[in-house]
Amino acid sequence: MHRGKGMKFVGDSRVTDPASRPKKTPKDYSEYPGKTEAFWPDFLLKEWLVGAVFLVGYLVLTVAHPSPLERQADPTDTAYIPLPDWYFLFLYQLLKYEFASGPFNVIGSIIMPGLAFGALLLVPFLDTSKERSPWKRPLPTGFMLLAFAAMIFLTWESVANHDWEAAKAQGEIKEEVAAVEIDETSEGYQIYQGSSCIGCHGNAFEGGLGKPLIGLEYTAEEIVQIAHEGKGGMPGGTFQGTDEELQKLAEFITTLQPAE
Repeated sequence: MHRGKGMKFVGDSRVTDPASRPKKTPKDYSEYPGKTEAFWPDFLLKEWLVGAVFLVGYLVLTVAHPSPLERQADPTDTAYIPLPDWYFLFLYQLLKYEFASGPFNVIGSIIMPGLAFGALLLVPFLDTSKERSPWKRPLPTGFMLLAFAAMIFLTWESVANHDWEAAKAQGEIKEEVAAVEIDETSEGYQIYQGSSCIGCHGNAFEGGLGKPLIGLEYTAEEIVQIAHEGKGGMPGGTFQGTDEELQKLAEFITTLQPAE
């Protein structure tokens, strides 16, 4: 085709000089007086000040109310009942019910918590509404209120049904019992190791939920009587062996005297 007066050249709008393209940069914060501020140093300085106030507050609380520490952990103390922190109490309470404990422990420990947290992950995909009012989003609002109600109820049940006095006695920090040599080959020691007494009085007779058995000022007959009738917080009739075994155990306990 020859050049002529009827021919025009039209440029492609998609192909332009990069230098001539307008730069799409955000406006400076100074163009919005009273509505924004510089990140450095204004905004960051405020964040640091607020963080410092909370940090000092936490330090004051930890000094005024120190952590309620318990005695050193004893893996041989089978009577000790551990209690999780408050934010796990609802899961702890869930494991007490028959449908989520024992042979069904996997339901209370994995399946039910997994479904609950999995539902939270699926919320953005299940609720695609643009409404922000909770009243116009009945399903998400209902599920969230149900989750909060379940957590509050289970936490309350766990706190109300826990024996706090027994837990305090279990974790009480006591003075160390004086060292004593124990004849582990004796018959009395073997009877003790196979009895239920070890759960409360400790593997080395040092005490736990029950009192220490070292340095008792009782005779063998008095110890037998306490085992049968109980004393203080100790119930009677807990020893499951024969009377002869109980007598040998009581005689062995009378020999547990601290070295002078």
